[in-house]
Amino acid sequence: MANLTQLRMIEDLDGFLLVDKPAGIAFSTVVKTVKRKFNLVKVGHGGSLDTMASGLMILLLNDANKFVDRVMSADRSYVGTMKFGATTDTGDRYGRPVPQPEHVMTPTEAKGDLFQTEPRFCAVRREGAAEYEVVDTGEHSQFLAHVYRFEVGENVEGRGAEFTLRASKGVIVRALSQDLGATLMSLRRTAIGKFDVADAISFDSLLETEMKDFESCVMPLSKALL
Repeated sequence: MANLTQLRMIEDLDGFLLVDKPAGIAFSTVVKTVKRKFNLVKVGHGGSLDTMASGLMILLLNDANKFVDRVMSADRSYVGTMKFGATTDTGDRYGRPVPQPEHVMTPTEAKGDLFQTEPRFCAVRREGAAEYEVVDTGEHSQFLAHVYRFEVGENVEGRGAEFTLRASKGVIVRALSQDLGATLMSLRRTAIGKFDVADAISFDSLLETEMKDFESCVMPLSKALL
């Protein structure tokens, strides 16, 4: 049980909280859980992350939300695996098989400026549910993204090909997989701008953190904005 002094300290705590989200948990669950567990007044985030993906999330505590645009506009880095030769309606392995696109993009073509459209269907996992379900999110508008680096390794039977990706904000890796005639098998976000997942606290560890130790997990604005 937190004492009054600890609660007041948390109430005035401004900063960035780097969290390593596990696969299988919605990003909104991470935000709500942190806010509830530590009695925070305002918790925002610097970019969502698909339920099936793991990796870096940046939570913005209290006055740190004033800098959300700075975080949102930062480039992103990912690693993962894609299975080439098969596509799904969601772009990832939880979707339903669909015919491949008329023009299948090569990894070389998937660099530079790209026009993307978010897949209409998305695989979600409700809180407490054991399985993913595919939901229709409607039609989405096309937007421009930029891929700085996209390197694909050798295809491994049953697993797919490993890849590394660095791209602008908003890039949708599931959509990129569809354009490549591939299925996204796994995805992990490793960086947002200068912030690296190596410096993040795992979500499981955060759940075990006591109120008195929470401040040490938060990056103060004086450091985060350097």
